[in-house]
Amino acid sequence: MSLDEHLRTVRLVDHHVHGWFTEPGDRASFEQALNEGSTGPVTSGFDLPLGMAVRRWCAPLLGLEPHASADAYWEARAATPYDELVATFLDAAGVAHWIVDTGLTPGLVTDPEPRSEVLRLELALEQVLGETDVPGAFRERLAAADVVATKTIAAYRCGLDIDWSRPGDADVAAAARASGSRVVDPVLVAFGVHEAAERGLPIQVHTGLGDRDLDLRSADPLHLLPLIRAVDVPILLLHCYPYHRNAGYLAQAFEHVSFDVGLAVNHLGDRSVQLVGEAMELAPFGKQLYSSDAYGLPELHYLGAHLWRRAMAAALADWPEDDAARVADMIAAGNARRIYGL
Repeated sequence: MSLDEHLRTVRLVDHHVHGWFTEPGDRASFEQALNEGSTGPVTSGFDLPLGMAVRRWCAPLLGLEPHASADAYWEARAATPYDELVATFLDAAGVAHWIVDTGLTPGLVTDPEPRSEVLRLELALEQVLGETDVPGAFRERLAAADVVATKTIAAYRCGLDIDWSRPGDADVAAAARASGSRVVDPVLVAFGVHEAAERGLPIQVHTGLGDRDLDLRSADPLHLLPLIRAVDVPILLLHCYPYHRNAGYLAQAFEHVSFDVGLAVNHLGDRSVQLVGEAMELAPFGKQLYSSDAYGLPELHYLGAHLWRRAMAAALADWPEDDAARVADMIAAGNARRIYGL
């Protein structure tokens, strides 16, 4: 069996993903969802690398030729019952287990199954800001959470270049009193992360690209060095592009650091082959994970998996087949199962 054939049979663990929209939406909302960095595409979402990938790889699943026109794709999509559309793309993804961040617009999306859940630390903190004892209430909230990991979106709230030392309860209480309803204070952010580490929970960290609420300059995972040195639970660097080489260094240098290049695999489209190859330049294979970070459009749950398999096959094409298959299996599912206890 060739590596390409082997990869098509591998059942992935998607270690960071969101749900798909509960309603199919109109064409404008569909095209907007193809653009990660803006509230709307400059022209058409189909003119982005991701839009081209949708027309190339998703079109055949709707009975169209590869590279169908944008109009033909939308017409076929709109004519397909939404439940059938979702099932088509999720089945084609070949994912055995989804590890879901349920904190992003939970009222607008439906979560995949079978799944495990990730707790957003900033959201959990916001839910206890009105309590008399915020540190104690947050610890209770964390202890009661039925999750396999936690996640910080510090990159969006205050940037990663902050004081990552563990704050005392008095400082946390003072920061909570001074906060509005949204957690943006680095003291609160650092408190949440350290409490998660205290409970032994893996910590996912958004790094690299995101929407325009984020300052990409402060999303470099190298800013996390003080935190990485201070805790010993798994630190899982999400997305990472364009800092994926920095993430690869951190994964090599620190035993408890792993990373993925999810999100960018979709948004780079055909160029994701180069991205996956660059992610494999330095980092140990046992520190790399698969994720799609798909949100909203079921096409993205499929595309993330398809483009990753395609990129892995290209990146490992010159390797001995046994070695290539072993590394692909390790990244596809083995590493995530080990880290998350699946």
